[in-house]
Amino acid sequence: MDQPMTRLQQWPRIAVVGAGAVGGYFGGLFARSGAPVVLIGRSHFVDAVNASGLVLDKSEGQERIRAKATTEISAVRDCSLILFCVKANDTSETAKQMAPFLPPDATVVCLQNGVDNADRVRAAANVVVLPAAVYVAVSMPEAGRVKHLARGDLIIGPPSARTTKVADAFIRAGISCRISDNIEGELWLKLLRNCALNAISALGHARYGQIARSDDAKKLMEQIVDEVLAVARAAGVVLPGVDDRESGMAAAMELATQMADAFSSTAQDLNRGQPTEIDALNGYISRRGEELGIPVPVNHALFTLVKLAEQTGVT
Repeated sequence: MDQPMTRLQQWPRIAVVGAGAVGGYFGGLFARSGAPVVLIGRSHFVDAVNASGLVLDKSEGQERIRAKATTEISAVRDCSLILFCVKANDTSETAKQMAPFLPPDATVVCLQNGVDNADRVRAAANVVVLPAAVYVAVSMPEAGRVKHLARGDLIIGPPSARTTKVADAFIRAGISCRISDNIEGELWLKLLRNCALNAISALGHARYGQIARSDDAKKLMEQIVDEVLAVARAAGVVLPGVDDRESGMAAAMELATQMADAFSSTAQDLNRGQPTEIDALNGYISRRGEELGIPVPVNHALFTLVKLAEQTGVT
């Protein structure tokens, strides 16, 4: 006879704030595993999910998953685990909107690009926030359908009993999740990879695999990597396994190879005519470089070109 589920085995109630491609993917995996999940997103996404379910489109086939969806941020009030998936540009404003409804025991996990989202959520809401370095290639070709291309794992930290509990929930949902005692370095490692690839993918209309095969693109990447590492050193950040151009390039090329068929999220945003997260990527390095007295002309140039493409709608 099956044993009754103990309190330790019970799922937390989960809210996905900013449910889109990334939030839909991870929220969908939790819902598929039987966790109580509410997806909080824009009306076109919410309407599609409530009408026909969330479609996960993976290499092994499509799966339709029943999940609750709403446009109301107040839906976080019953949830103890919040997957925070809004664009980095919207972090502070969304956190302020969410703050009045958060239960006192809630844990927010920032599944976002950039290195300072957790700090901005903490500043807006009195809540425990865990930063995460997320690696997943997903897109949303139509409302309510998430197409998965590669990976789907994350690193969270710092280590604590609460972090372990959150990691266990991800793992139970079939999501690879590792705890790091250098989560700042992990976030910067992902930032380095994003800075080296995202803008080039967007401006060059290129998939990661195309970038990896281009000698000229790799020369450009080397300059980006040099600048990011110089800023990291000046900021006192240690990137795990990366301390020079060679190891930085290896980290970026590893991601480009693993996600060879993917366009960057920056490219996807430009193609949809939506604002990108370039301010949190090459733009962040441009600002931090200026603050620290580190020249970063290549990162600043890429940031500027992507911002101009956003404003003019040229993709």
